[in-house]
Amino acid sequence: MLSSLLTDAALAALATRVATVAQQHGLMLASAESCTGGWIAKALTDLSGSSAWFEAGVVSYSNEAKMSLLGVRRETLERAGAVSEATALEMVSGALERLHAGVAVAVTGIAGPAGGTPEKPVGTVWIAWRRRGSEARAQLFHFTGDREAVRRQTVAAALEGVLQMLTV
Repeated sequence: MLSSLLTDAALAALATRVATVAQQHGLMLASAESCTGGWIAKALTDLSGSSAWFEAGVVSYSNEAKMSLLGVRRETLERAGAVSEATALEMVSGALERLHAGVAVAVTGIAGPAGGTPEKPVGTVWIAWRRRGSEARAQLFHFTGDREAVRRQTVAAALEGVLQMLTV
């Protein structure tokens, strides 16, 4: 991730670009967040007038919240774990099923400093995107740095992915 995307001003500029494109497409956005703790929703709703294009954000840190709020299946969490492609895909699909948004982004990962394993070290993040009426897609990232750096990089990558989905 480019370091220029990590400043507050750069994240705000990226959120503004997302807002512009969402409005051009007449779409409401939603976020389903775990490791970012609502930072994506915060970046988007820091913009005045965001209620015109931002539907909702769901922070689902625990597995129970992922299941009850987003419809992630217990079997998925037991088989693949909370930080997995399958979970990210179910999170983003659950957000679209439960909310009135036209596009959603979901993130799940290990921001650290604790919680990493050899198979899933700190900085492992899955991000999923989905536009209503289309298939969800997910991407694995391995971010570096401390907890804040991992979370900042996740927010930037999530917003960049929304832009890519809406401008392709």
